[in-house]
Amino acid sequence: MGDMAPADVDLVREAQSGDAGSLGLLLARHQADMRAVALSILGYGPEAEDAVQEAALVVLRRIGDVRDPRAVAPWLRAIVRNICRMHLRTRRAVPVDDLESLLPPGGEPDPGEILDRYATRDWVWRAMEELSPNLRLVTMLRYFTQVTAYEHIAELCGVPVGTVRSRLNQARAKMSEALLATASLAYDDVAALTEARRREAEEILGAARRGSFAEALAAHWSPEVEVCWSRGKRTRGFDYLVRAMERDLDDGVRHDLGGVVAGREVIIWETELTNPPDDPFHCPPAAVWVQFLEAGRVRRFRLFHPRRDAAVPAVSRRPVAAR
Repeated sequence: MGDMAPADVDLVREAQSGDAGSLGLLLARHQADMRAVALSILGYGPEAEDAVQEAALVVLRRIGDVRDPRAVAPWLRAIVRNICRMHLRTRRAVPVDDLESLLPPGGEPDPGEILDRYATRDWVWRAMEELSPNLRLVTMLRYFTQVTAYEHIAELCGVPVGTVRSRLNQARAKMSEALLATASLAYDDVAALTEARRREAEEILGAARRGSFAEALAAHWSPEVEVCWSRGKRTRGFDYLVRAMERDLDDGVRHDLGGVVAGREVIIWETELTNPPDDPFHCPPAAVWVQFLEAGRVRRFRLFHPRRDAAVPAVSRRPVAAR
């Protein structure tokens, strides 16, 4: 018992310093105990396994909150216990970021900030890239953008809400497995990729304000890009998008870039739209640009306007990796 405690202490400290392998080993070492807690509360079945997988993602985001590394084992069991209790109350999948009892004072921090702080972003993104495109998209939206409501994700992806829940459940399970499987591998620098995509977004939106939006899109988008608009209208090419942007700008609408999520095959921009004082309802208050890449160029594009009444309140956020 005395030999085990120092090893756990070392793993926690290394994990808090950003060592993905140590965190992966810590989770693997305590997985059996975490599963035993879930089984004792929920019984045998997929719900107990879901709880363990959700707990692994919570640990990833909360490892920096451990003040006494010697107490990491009961801390892990407490996370599983809280998740299981929420399952008992709701009897449906509980989003990781709804676990209010596990939040530090001051509310929910930005997921990307946590990943930056503990230098695990590249490991997480490597695991996320192991997901199928459909699972990856709902995960990116749910955990790294302000499109967090299930009904909004469903509307953006063009699928029923039940499908979104199912995909998120599958994604959590596969992410848990992938995190353990990839803990010791090398990762691409997601921060560098995200920053490059942010600069690209700023250049394109800046070009729109200067009257050269079409030229900027032509440098990065396929001329035959398939566009799906917020209400289901579909067009091909970006001429209609250029005209719509020009109309907005002529009418005094300002488009400001917010969050950027950058993967190998998907880029997501979040923009805030500010209407002119004399026409406050000209445009929705926000837009989400989901861009699907093929051979390095945007081949498919979906524009979505989240309803602000049900969305997460707008806050000032800096660009972060995996966002």
